[in-house]
Amino acid sequence: MSENIDGNKATRTRHLKIRIGICVFLLLFGLGGLLALASLKKPPAEVERSERALKVDVLQVKSSTIPVTITGFGQVRALNSVKISAEVAGQVASVHARLEVGEVIPKGEQLFQIDTRDYAAAVAQSQAEVGQWTSALQRFKKQYAIDEQRLKTLDRSRDLAKAEFERNNDLFLKHSVGTRSGVDRAEQAYNAALDQADQMAQAVALYPLRIKETRSSLAGARARLEQAQANLERCRVQAPFTGRLTQVAVETGQYVAPGQGLITMADDTVLEIQVPLDSRDVRQWLRFRAADQPPAGAWFGQPEKVTCNIRWTEDKQGDGWRGALHRVVTFDQKTRTVTVAIRVDAADARSGKKGLPLVEGMFCAVEIPGRTLEHAFQVPRSAVSYKNTVFTARDRRLKTVPVEVARVDNDYAYITGGISDGDVVITTRLVDPLENALLEIVPREN
Repeated sequence: MSENIDGNKATRTRHLKIRIGICVFLLLFGLGGLLALASLKKPPAEVERSERALKVDVLQVKSSTIPVTITGFGQVRALNSVKISAEVAGQVASVHARLEVGEVIPKGEQLFQIDTRDYAAAVAQSQAEVGQWTSALQRFKKQYAIDEQRLKTLDRSRDLAKAEFERNNDLFLKHSVGTRSGVDRAEQAYNAALDQADQMAQAVALYPLRIKETRSSLAGARARLEQAQANLERCRVQAPFTGRLTQVAVETGQYVAPGQGLITMADDTVLEIQVPLDSRDVRQWLRFRAADQPPAGAWFGQPEKVTCNIRWTEDKQGDGWRGALHRVVTFDQKTRTVTVAIRVDAADARSGKKGLPLVEGMFCAVEIPGRTLEHAFQVPRSAVSYKNTVFTARDRRLKTVPVEVARVDNDYAYITGGISDGDVVITTRLVDPLENALLEIVPREN
């Protein structure tokens, strides 16, 4: 039994040695093959390492006096636009032959007419009333003159009757001449003459009041006549100025009422564009007139009437028009914008070289000349980072320089500090370049 156990251990030991030998042989064989292959490989040629340069476009800056332009957008509208309504009620009897939107109607031409029969009858009635009161006034004046003469006659008759009564009374009382009945008849005649004279004096005294009342009634009748004539004239509605029809809502046979908007006319002889501007641009760059006297109220002063360039946004490459800065319209505290008005007269509105006029409804870009920027550098907007820095080229090395940006306008930025005349600013857009990186300046093509 022990012999079998010893034989198995010897066999396993022998097998283990054989495996170890094979593994060592394989390792040595692989190492030899690796060394053989390595001896066949040629070493790579050594290359000299050099710094890679950034290709950039540059601009050598020079300070100058730069006029600032404030740009805004607004819609063209007619300065004067009037809504025409009927002033009297009635049925429309006729309308203008060209009463259509877009037509231009000359001043004074009839737009439409309301049936005049009722208003003509009112005029005739008022004329008859005026004639009636005129005749009454003339009658009272003539009667006044006649009664004044009658009053003089009655006064004379009263005086004569009084004298006769006094004479008869004296004769009867002092000399017993005559009878009591004769004295009484003389007194009765005197009283009758006195009463007639008093009645006529009262009538004559009332004539000025009656004439005054008649004149007042005549004035009222004439006022009603003028109103009736005005209503008759209002039946014929005319164009208040030469203008373009922008809205028409009236037809023949239509019943209209006073105040009902029927036609809208626009006066295209003067156009206006209201342009909202950033309040900071207005504060820094808009040019205001030097007032001889301070304004009475707390509002913006009068801006200088500078000539502005106007361009239709649908035709950016086309020829534009010219207008004049007119006034400050409003200040919006929510958007912090100041709205200014640009005036364009008809001659400038028709001055487009391509024959296209500036018309109401166009949405336009407006360039307003502002103040000048002294000792400033104009560089492309892309050359200034959001941190207000620029990359400069010094001895073919990149240098980052902080700058003071006074204004950014369209494709350009205007710098007033941080760089000097002759500095070379990199205009190529770079993303996080290494400071002091080597540069290769690309020459500009002429």
